[in-house]
Amino acid sequence: MPVLGFRMGKFTYITDANRIDETEKKKIKGSDVMVLNALRHKEHLSHFSLSEAVAQVKELEVPAAYFTHISHQLGLYEAVSKELPPGNQLAYDGLQLLMN
Repeated sequence: MPVLGFRMGKFTYITDANRIDETEKKKIKGSDVMVLNALRHKEHLSHFSLSEAVAQVKELEVPAAYFTHISHQLGLYEAVSKELPPGNQLAYDGLQLLMN
């Protein structure tokens, strides 16, 4: 199923995805911040797992990433946050991103 992502300046937002086509990856490169779904640890048919999402962010060389659309199967916020590479973090209800 096709999924739309959005790039506004240096900000990219993609949820409900489990792959990004190569042509679309070129559009994302150069982003400073990305919001990407990371449903759980185990692979899923229509959503990125946490490790897949982290790999996408690394491949796209986006310095700051926020993972959203997460389920209870991912685990507790504090425990999962400790597993993430620098610049990557879990999003949460009420989070506000201020872009310059």
